[in-house]
Amino acid sequence: MMAFLREVSPRLADCELVCLARRPIEVARARQQHARYAAELAALGCRLHSLAPLDEHPDGVFVEDTAVLLPEVALITRPGAASRVAEVETVAAALESFLPVKRITAPATLDGGDVLRIARTLYVGASGRSNSEGIEQLRHALAPFGYSVRAVALKGCLHLKSACTFIAPQTLIVNPAWVDPKAFDARVVIPVGEGEAYGANTLTLGGISLVSAAFPRTRERLEKAGIRTRALDVSELEKAEAALTCMSLLLEEPAP
Repeated sequence: MMAFLREVSPRLADCELVCLARRPIEVARARQQHARYAAELAALGCRLHSLAPLDEHPDGVFVEDTAVLLPEVALITRPGAASRVAEVETVAAALESFLPVKRITAPATLDGGDVLRIARTLYVGASGRSNSEGIEQLRHALAPFGYSVRAVALKGCLHLKSACTFIAPQTLIVNPAWVDPKAFDARVVIPVGEGEAYGANTLTLGGISLVSAAFPRTRERLEKAGIRTRALDVSELEKAEAALTCMSLLLEEPAP
């Protein structure tokens, strides 16, 4: 697996916020947490690729929103926040060396954080960042590769992956107050722990599911279900409405 990452901007505190109140962010600590995040991905078998720094873009570290990566193609998105549109070019330039590239175009908007893949189906949150045209362009772009695309209703959160993530081969971890678990093809559904609304965002690599250290009840539920987990402190980044998946773009590398 290859992981594309971008370092934390010195302007992180000026990030876009939708569902959270603005709080002071310690950028130096956020950078330390991001470095530990990168080290964890490497320890779980990822080959790290650093994207060009974008110091003037507060949200540039949240690279997941800029592309949807599949083994056959990289789809460059058009983020729903106007301040983030310029982030995509450095991502496109990096990905062109590894995959054919397609693009979402205006008036469509699509954030990668709204796209959850389960097998050959991509579920897309109909959020304030991803509009119906963006979902339709995604469907059209991926149809030649045999993927289906389903829109999913959301409420109360920024992105679909704020509300749920999938842990292969069969588990959906979900906040049912934000998205209906019945919308997904998942045999096992685990609700987030009590009082942990944002606990559904997990990142699984090498048989280990990373969970934010802020959500111990959710982590306990996963462990009881037989899922191996590891807690990671990303508290400063979470003040910027971040989560574990949003700080990397993951690409399966073909076997040699």
